[in-house]
Amino acid sequence: MSASTNVTPSHAVPAAEAPLIVHVVHRFDVGGLENGVVNLVNRMAPAQWQHAILALTDVAESFCRRIERRGVRLIALNKQPGHLIGQYPQLYRLFKELKPAIVHTRNLAALEACVPAWAAGVPVRIHGEHGWDVADPDGKVTKYRLMRRLYRPFVHRYIALSRHLKDYLVQGVGVDEADISQIYNGVDISKFQADIQHRRARAQGCPFVDPDHWIVGTVGRLEAVKDQLNLVQAFARALEIAPEARARMRLMIVGEGSLGPRLREELARTGLTDLVWMPGARSDVPALLQSMDCFVLPSLSEGISNTILEAMASAVPVIATRVGGNAELIEDGLSGRLVPPASSEGLAQALLGYYRDQALARRHARTARRVVEDRFSLDRMVMDYAEVYEQQLRRTGSALAGASAPPVNDSGMRN
Repeated sequence: MSASTNVTPSHAVPAAEAPLIVHVVHRFDVGGLENGVVNLVNRMAPAQWQHAILALTDVAESFCRRIERRGVRLIALNKQPGHLIGQYPQLYRLFKELKPAIVHTRNLAALEACVPAWAAGVPVRIHGEHGWDVADPDGKVTKYRLMRRLYRPFVHRYIALSRHLKDYLVQGVGVDEADISQIYNGVDISKFQADIQHRRARAQGCPFVDPDHWIVGTVGRLEAVKDQLNLVQAFARALEIAPEARARMRLMIVGEGSLGPRLREELARTGLTDLVWMPGARSDVPALLQSMDCFVLPSLSEGISNTILEAMASAVPVIATRVGGNAELIEDGLSGRLVPPASSEGLAQALLGYYRDQALARRHARTARRVVEDRFSLDRMVMDYAEVYEQQLRRTGSALAGASAPPVNDSGMRN
C-alpha cells in the first residue's frame, strides 16, 4: 500500500498517548512548504505530539534526512497524475490504521485527502494554504476556487500563510473568517547568521573567487512558477545597460527542476555561461546565502517565502517580485526592493540600483534582519501552530498528552 521509513533518531520518542498529526503533502522533497513541515516536526515538543508525513506521490530520501525526530513515519502513496478519488479507500484504511487526532493537508493538491479523513472519523481536519502554482499564479482560476468550495464542509480549520491568502479564502472560497488562522512562516535566526558588515564568504565549489565579484543569487526549485528565466534575462539586461558591470557582476542559481535545460539554453544564447554558476540542489543554504551580495526571488506566485526570510535573516539585500505575500515581508525601499513580476527591465534596474549603491543595499539588509528577529522567528511560528492544534483538539473534547510546552531549540532543550 505504501512505503514507510523511520527517520534517524535525535530527540526522545514521544509518549504513546501523545496525539498524532498526519501532515499530508503532494510530494515530500525540497521546497518551502515541505521545509516548513520539517521545522514543525523537529521543533514541536516531543512529549506532547507525534507526527507522520504522508506524501500523495513520493518521498525524497535525501530530503528526509532533515528530520531529526525519532519515530516519524514517512509514507509515500505513489499516486499517479489525476484525481485522488481512486486512492480514497487506501487513504481511508490508512487513517483507520494510524488513528490520527489531526490530519493537516497542505495546498490544493492535498486538500481532497480531507474526505477519506472525514470518513475515517479523524477528529480534527486542518487545511493550510501556502500559495499557488504556475497553473493559477493569481488564484483567479474558477475551477480551483470551485474545488476548494467543494471540500469546504470537510475542513474544520484553515491556516493561511499570508493576509492575501486569508482574503482569498474569505472572498474567493467563502470560508468564514472566524475559521481561519493566519500564521507566517518562521526562520531559524540561529541557523541563518547575519554578518552586519557583510564580509562575503566563499561558497564551497563556487568558481567566483575574486573578492571584487558582486554575486547575485537565488535559491529554489527550477520551475516555471519560480521564473528564474526572468532573472537570467534581467541579469543579461543589466549588463547591457551597464557593460562595465560585466567585470564584477556574477549570478548564482541554486536548485534543480524542469526549467534547468531552458535556463542553460538562455545562458548560452546570451553568452553568459561563464558568468553564471548553477550548482544544482544544495544542503548548505545558510553558507550559500552568506556568499551572496544580493538575493533575488523572481517568482510569478508566492505564499510566504522561506528563502526570502532566510536571506533577510542572513542580512543579504533582497529583491523580490511584488506577488503573493512578498509585500508582507519586504517594505519596498526600507527592507528590500519589490519589482513587478515577469519584468526583466524592472528587475535589471533594481539589480543595478543595489550594485551602484552598495551602502544602501547594506542598510536595507540590516533593517531586514531586524524585521525577521521581531516578527518572523521560527519559535513564534511553532507556538502559533501548536496553539491552533490544541484549540481544535479541545473543541472535540480530546485530551492532550500534557500541558502546552514550548518548542524545542537546536540543542534539544525547550525554550
